Amino acid sequence: MFKVGEYVVYGHNGVCRIAKIGPLETVAKDKDRLYYTLIPFGETGSTVFAPVDSQKIPMRKIISKEEALLLIEEMKEIAVLGITEERKREETYKNALKTCDCKKLVSLIKTIYRRKQEREAQGKHLTAADSRYFRTAEHVLYDELAAALEIESGKVKDFISEKLGEE
Repeated sequence: MFKVGEYVVYGHNGVCRIAKIGPLETVAKDKDRLYYTLIPFGETGSTVFAPVDSQKIPMRKIISKEEALLLIEEMKEIAVLGITEERKREETYKNALKTCDCKKLVSLIKTIYRRKQEREAQGKHLTAADSRYFRTAEHVLYDELAAALEIESGKVKDFISEKLGEE
């Protein structure tokens, strides 16, 4: 069980701070069931409720600062997702997102970025699904890195570029 004040990754909601643990006042039939009251990272006025005993959506502690720095160092070596069938592209994206695993998110971002370059070379735009998964993966990954490194989410991309020696 997590503690109040801890940062966790909660499914596609990404990084959240645990604000409270207890029963929901609005649910009369589940008075004995405990819920995490989660506040999404970098958002105000938004709240997520997650049952403490639920296994449906993965929840884990965020990575440490050391793990975040190591992940950034390894980013160039992380492979793109192996998509052999075009029909299974979106399913592969969805499965990578569901894992809430930072390396899988990096793979997903790299895969879609490479696809974007290939499509632009053909004079085509990125598909709406590709764009949506790219934004979601970036949001979840960058928020976790921001929380671990104690920097603003908007500065993560520049931080990564600087660490990898890129422009």
